Amino acid sequence: MNALLITGTDTDAGKTVLTTALIAYWKKYCTTRSLGIMKPVQSGVGDRELYNHLFTQPQEEITPLYFEAPLAPPLAAEQEGRRVDLEKAWQTFGALRLKYDWMLVEGVGGLGSPITRETTVADLAWDWRLPAVLVVPVKLGAIGQAVANVALARMARVHLKGIVLNCVHPRSEAEIANWAPADLIQSLTSIPILGLIPHLSDPTDLDKLAQAASNLELERLIPYSTLMTP
Repeated sequence: MNALLITGTDTDAGKTVLTTALIAYWKKYCTTRSLGIMKPVQSGVGDRELYNHLFTQPQEEITPLYFEAPLAPPLAAEQEGRRVDLEKAWQTFGALRLKYDWMLVEGVGGLGSPITRETTVADLAWDWRLPAVLVVPVKLGAIGQAVANVALARMARVHLKGIVLNCVHPRSEAEIANWAPADLIQSLTSIPILGLIPHLSDPTDLDKLAQAASNLELERLIPYSTLMTP
């Protein structure tokens, strides 16, 4: 599979930061291969606009299913008298996989977030056979959130390649060690911790994003062994 799902424990975990960091790294160091971005469904203004601004990929290609209200997709769709047409999203995904060498697919909310009234992000990952990376925000409760989401991934048969810790807010070394200890999370989940993204005051600074990505264990995520390294 030439695609990777970026998912998280919940909304605002840092999925977009990791996605943009991986894109920035790819654009800087992987110039001989093409990269596509997709967010199958979006409710409200947000990620597709950012990706279009930073990387000029067409919005309709990034997000085939868009709803105005910033709500869970099935609720946002119902407000417009529409439904979440996953067949349309799947067709777009298939076309983009043929167009690009590698695909990043950003999920909605967390693994348990609904896509339709019957389908969650975890279900989508299984149905589309997407390996995934889980973003866990550094905060009180991070350990439990990581354990619960890994359990959900296993129940849904989602292949988790690893966990990335993310500082949504500035965190001291003591806070990181106490709230999101990598060794304990890895021991409890049996999923490798691929690194930590520090708090970025400007999440659109491509150089800093690429640097943040370079500090992760990218060989577990990016499928090309010949990638340039900074």
